[in-house]
Amino acid sequence: MASEEGVVIGCHTVDQWNEQLEKHKGSQKLVVVDFTASWCGPCRVIAPILADFAKKMPHVTFLKVDVDEVEKVAQDYKVEAMPTFLFIKDGEIVDKVVGAKKDELHACIVKHAGAAAATVSA
Repeated sequence: MASEEGVVIGCHTVDQWNEQLEKHKGSQKLVVVDFTASWCGPCRVIAPILADFAKKMPHVTFLKVDVDEVEKVAQDYKVEAMPTFLFIKDGEIVDKVVGAKKDELHACIVKHAGAAAATVSA
């Protein structure tokens, strides 16, 4: 598998989702999950911004889950609006942002990822 730093990793199956979650359990690395949908306008607007964050913050893992493709995961996390961003550390949800709110998203990443993310501007 290629290096996963600096990219948004798509989880297209429940197995891929579980594999990513398992990989980060026990680590203090922040995982930012973008619950998205192909038909969602705000999702398409925020996607390149998220990709830019991923490039600038290799110490944070960025995942993308299409709610129509992996419906079970979206239901498990009670995602009702797109985009919804969940912030997970050591398998626990530590924060949530609903909507394509670039500044709020950036602030949450900085808050949970630590000082290294603070040097990246929104």
